[in-house]
Amino acid sequence: QAQVVESGGGLVQAGGSLRLSCAASGIIFSYNGLGWYRQAPGKQRELVASITRDGNTFYLGSVKGRFAISRDNVKNTLYLQMDRLKPEDTADYYCNTLASYPGRSWGQGTQVTVSV
Repeated sequence: QAQVVESGGGLVQAGGSLRLSCAASGIIFSYNGLGWYRQAPGKQRELVASITRDGNTFYLGSVKGRFAISRDNVKNTLYLQMDRLKPEDTADYYCNTLASYPGRSWGQGTQVTVSV
């Protein structure tokens, strides 16, 4: 069964850092592309960063240079290091595959709140 558990969110002041973790089932990690997504109140979910099994990465323009995605294929864990956080980074953060598949579902996410 495909499962993810996100953690590491919290309340931080602008300019601070957080490191998000996503413990995922082997089924999830069997996919080449994995990503961190976020959804702010009243907005659609968006892809923040992604990484392939061989380390190719993508970043949303607004986070480039501040966020770093990584994956541990042995521990089946995905990470997102977030530095120089801004209030506009406030959102619920989720991890998942890039590809959609029948029965694909979302975890509970982890909440990130950045205060001014």
